[in-house]
Amino acid sequence: MQTDVTWDEEALSKFPELAICIGTISGVHNEKDNDQLRRLKKTVYEEAKAKYSVEALKNNPTVRAYRDFYWNLDIDPTKTRPSGEALLRRVLNGNELPNISTVVDAYNLASMETIVPISGFDRDQLNPPFHVRFAKNETFIGIGMDKPMLLTEKMLVLTDEKQILCVYPYRDSGHTKITLRTQKPVIIGYGAPVIGQEQLKAGVERTMEYIKRVSGGEIETISVFGRFT
Repeated sequence: MQTDVTWDEEALSKFPELAICIGTISGVHNEKDNDQLRRLKKTVYEEAKAKYSVEALKNNPTVRAYRDFYWNLDIDPTKTRPSGEALLRRVLNGNELPNISTVVDAYNLASMETIVPISGFDRDQLNPPFHVRFAKNETFIGIGMDKPMLLTEKMLVLTDEKQILCVYPYRDSGHTKITLRTQKPVIIGYGAPVIGQEQLKAGVERTMEYIKRVSGGEIETISVFGRFT
């Protein structure tokens, strides 16, 4: 699969250090649930509760990096939290993550653990290469939405050649989501201006490791894209 990424001039000008990481894996068997996933959840939950506290999260460097990035996108991160932080807060407050499927739950676990926002897409629904740009007063239907939302010109989006895949970096398209029929997930980790490429890549590597553990498959590629590549 061609995984080139282009950036429009406005996005590059405003966020020259921004990067994304894309991972591909094939041959997965996505299920609603299984024993491997339940064991992984138990382990990751316990480790997160031992490592983090709700009170100290606001001072975590990764949390602060994504919150600052949200403010720069005119998103209030205390109302719309970066996905990694939101998932982590959910667990630290004594709740479990939603049970969607083994692949989706695996990337949510990795996002919670690393605090890096992660998306998963069905490769068969994609039309690469990908593009990072600001929206142009377009409409978008995210996962779980009943009606389209209007995207303003201040919203950063990830697209392929035909459609918007994600409102960067917190709402994914319902058209390209991973389902129980998905065999070839594409995983994308979203950076922020002060998140280094190694940290971003580590988040996607952890995601791929978890997917393979609970759903099988073979990891194909993991690549970071940005001005430095």
